[in-house]
Amino acid sequence: MKRSKVVFRSNCGVMSRAASDGRKVYEFMRFFGERARGGRVYLAGGASAVIVGWRELTVDVDIKLDPEPDRAFETIARAKEVLDINVELAAPDDFIPALPGWQDRSMSIARYGATDFLHYDFNAQALSKIARGYAQDQADVAAMYRLRLIEPGTLLRLFEAIEPEMQRYPAIDPVRFREEVESMLARFRGDNDKDHELIA
Repeated sequence: MKRSKVVFRSNCGVMSRAASDGRKVYEFMRFFGERARGGRVYLAGGASAVIVGWRELTVDVDIKLDPEPDRAFETIARAKEVLDINVELAAPDDFIPALPGWQDRSMSIARYGATDFLHYDFNAQALSKIARGYAQDQADVAAMYRLRLIEPGTLLRLFEAIEPEMQRYPAIDPVRFREEVESMLARFRGDNDKDHELIA
């Protein structure tokens, strides 16, 4: 299968990197674990999507380092060259307030070398996608719900927990954000009602 290409700009001019599938993200994790030391790497966005399997490809492999492994940045730079992969330091808490207890809800993926790799809390991923609101984001949230990675009651409780902190994020319109969360939860309820009708 021919791999799609994405063009992005760097300080060195225009470069292209192949979109990544789940196999390639695993290659990155192994590569990183063999060269960096310790720490934790949280995957988010498309990286989580292709690992779990609700998407085939992702343009960027979004990660958060916490705690930061030794030699992390030189390893990332080398991985981009060797694996032809686009790695970005990006996580939900760059766009919305960090959810209380997000580390405890982050699901383990694998351990390579002395580095642990996890999915960044899917509740936080879902809320950050709802805040952004693109069509792909909405499809991703629906997939997380369908795969039982998020639960409506928990999502609403965690949203309300960070609501007072949203003033520190000028890009967020708190009123619109709540409306979008409630709209998504209503969509989930509607899907449940349809499922119950089919069972009946």
